[in-house]
Amino acid sequence: MSLAERLGYQPDAKLLIVNCDDLGSSRSANVAVYEALRDGLATNATLMVPCPWARDAAAMYRGEDVGVHLTLNSEWETYRWGPITHSPSLLDGDGGFPRTVEDVWDHADLDEVRKECRAQLERAIYWGFDVSHIDSHMGTMQLRPEFFDVYLEMAVDFRLPLRMAGASAERLIGFPYRRLADEEGVVFPDHFVYTGVGSRRSIEKALFELAPGVTEVYLHPGIDTDELRASHPDWANRVEDHAYLTRDPSFRDLIERAGVTLISYRALRELQRASMPRAS
Repeated sequence: MSLAERLGYQPDAKLLIVNCDDLGSSRSANVAVYEALRDGLATNATLMVPCPWARDAAAMYRGEDVGVHLTLNSEWETYRWGPITHSPSLLDGDGGFPRTVEDVWDHADLDEVRKECRAQLERAIYWGFDVSHIDSHMGTMQLRPEFFDVYLEMAVDFRLPLRMAGASAERLIGFPYRRLADEEGVVFPDHFVYTGVGSRRSIEKALFELAPGVTEVYLHPGIDTDELRASHPDWANRVEDHAYLTRDPSFRDLIERAGVTLISYRALRELQRASMPRAS
């Protein structure tokens, strides 16, 4: 049975998750993401727990669909954050997380990775988030087998669905991550549309070509502030993503013309939990 059918839809249904990444990364992101969730077309978001504005995001939370964006990188030159656990292998020489994925892969101790990821999920729950799913900032946890093992372990232990790269990338990445997750009873979308910051063209193309099943697209909304301009070199694209989600009627028109039904990760979480036993 297809994922769409398991969720209660027809087998040819086109179901779309519209995610906002980087909640908690800035005050600008917090304002923009919650506006996109409450008044725009976003269906869920993911929280960067270690970032300085994550606690502010928790204070603004009203029960929206929010997952955890497991974070082991701090990619910007002048705006830095680091682990919430004592994990020396997750620090670079500048006092924050490494800037690149490769630096994490080369130097991180997997026990410290496991401890940090668990702490990020537990802190989000402690802050009051009804955590709906897990994904990975910059894909760090998804693209190496030993890190994916930890990613999958968190999904099983917390009984949460995962963002997952598409099946077509398995040969390039080099291991059958989708099969491994499926064998553990973890639920994930059928399709994932990779986009950079400033996603409009990629999403428009994806909607024209949308296949049946569950597809996830994601954006990085921000409002135009001095803080965002100073901290994020790609600030203009984040402002564009916010406008596309909240003020541009063409996105809604495309969704309607494509016959798309918007859903959130909570539907996938409830499906997974219905068939996955509780941990003892």
